Amino acid sequence: MTWTRSRWLPLTVGVAAAGLLVASIVWTAAAGGGWGPNGSTMMGPSGMLGPGMGGAGIAGDGPVRGLDGAERAATRLADRWGLAVGEVMQFDNGFYAELVDPSGDLTTEVLVDPRTGAVQVEFGPAMMWNTAYGMHPARANEASIGGERARAIADQWLDSNRPGEHAGDADSFPGYYTLHTLRGDQVVGMLSVHATTGAVWYHSWHGRFIAMNDHDTE
Repeated sequence: MTWTRSRWLPLTVGVAAAGLLVASIVWTAAAGGGWGPNGSTMMGPSGMLGPGMGGAGIAGDGPVRGLDGAERAATRLADRWGLAVGEVMQFDNGFYAELVDPSGDLTTEVLVDPRTGAVQVEFGPAMMWNTAYGMHPARANEASIGGERARAIADQWLDSNRPGEHAGDADSFPGYYTLHTLRGDQVVGMLSVHATTGAVWYHSWHGRFIAMNDHDTE
């Protein structure tokens, strides 16, 4: 009898653990949290990002159909952190917005799901490279790469990977830069450059650029 219990105990524990994992996945999806590049759920509304690791995003309150609606949705998250919304962009995969502090300095980037109005910290550089609002916060270090150098790095990467496109001005976020990619004078996409290593991360999840509402954050 003792042998039987020891034989089945690992299996029982494994089944229980699997059940908890499935339950947590179902809860996250039902909570209306963020979404991944392919529409998959990434986290619930009480995730691990944001100021003081206090939350990655918020659930939506209905579909978003334009830039003004996307700005209102992003503002709901910005207000929680004492921030404001700057530039807002619309792509065919959803909306993007920059958040700024009271001084007008850029803090992080967020995405707005057009289907639900849910808002989350943008995956990619905003999660992985942002030293103040990302998954790996760090002490502020002087960036070893300036904005003009970041733009030159971006242009070099575009020459090799997206011929015919060039980089716009470098917007400075904690730990990295984000730049529009242009064809002529038309925005076609975005990429980011790490402020210390010079690594390039193209924002492949946005899709086709549609429109932009660029607020003056000065």
